[in-house]
Amino acid sequence: MINWEAHACLPLHPQADFSPLDRLREAGVNYVSINVGMDMNPVSQIISVLAAFRANIAAQPERFMLAGSVADIKQAAAAGVLAISFDLEGALPLQEQPDMLALYRDLGVRQIHFAYNRNNSIADGCHDVERGLTPLGLRMVQAVNQAGLLMDCSHTGRRCSLDIMAASAKPVIFSHANPLALAEHGRNITDEQIKACAATGGVVCVSGVSAFLGTRTPTADDVARHAAYVADLVGVQHAGVGLDISFRQDELNDNPPGDYDPTYWWPKAAGYNRSVERMTYTPVETWQLLSNALQKVGMSTAEAAGVMGDNMLRVAGQAWQRHPF
Repeated sequence: MINWEAHACLPLHPQADFSPLDRLREAGVNYVSINVGMDMNPVSQIISVLAAFRANIAAQPERFMLAGSVADIKQAAAAGVLAISFDLEGALPLQEQPDMLALYRDLGVRQIHFAYNRNNSIADGCHDVERGLTPLGLRMVQAVNQAGLLMDCSHTGRRCSLDIMAASAKPVIFSHANPLALAEHGRNITDEQIKACAATGGVVCVSGVSAFLGTRTPTADDVARHAAYVADLVGVQHAGVGLDISFRQDELNDNPPGDYDPTYWWPKAAGYNRSVERMTYTPVETWQLLSNALQKVGMSTAEAAGVMGDNMLRVAGQAWQRHPF
């Protein structure tokens, strides 16, 4: 059994403290995907973050391993260290060059979605005007498949996400998304999207963010309820966990340089107030309670283990290609 945290955030700063990740490991997590950049972050900031995060991991082999394959994750779990890889949230860091995907892959990125809430030349964001996947976006989906990355549809417009899932030759995931049927929010996804994801062989990983769960004080039971909805709709093998915990470190300013307007990326009209500052998260310790919570909503021990990681392990094994760092 591997416990797989599909998405978490440290400050996008080269001095980010990695000690919060120890809490994940102590709570039983074996693997975590850490965000290294979004559409609002320039490539210069993303490369600086990647360099620092890679160095931090390499300097502490007794705590962390930079994982590029399922075998790496299993090896890390056996050694009691936390396996880490990176994800990108948006296509702007690709600078409209499909070849950038292989470069990011070689730097440790193993997962990407194409739009962070807003439209770009590749894809639509979930809080913007629907257009669908662009012709360049179609090429980018093919490049993601060829580079051996997980194709993610979190934060993506509904029509566009359906286009991506129809175009992908490999399983597609939602690394941190919740059923719209349980909580009305533009970031949440419809039954049609959930079914399309399952049809690719993919996994919908439930977020632990308050607004997307529909509660101010989210708990393991809330996460389990949303995971159970996905499981009941399309099968338990298509449900996972991406709590999206943001490990804030207030002493670090990780805002993008220049003229940065958070209300553009998190529009008030979409239900945000003061950007994401008012959001709360399920605590890290949710991981210690999740198996029992999933069993309370009717899952077997084996099914709960699938939701907590084995389902994502299966999908990564189908999508990833091993490349040396």
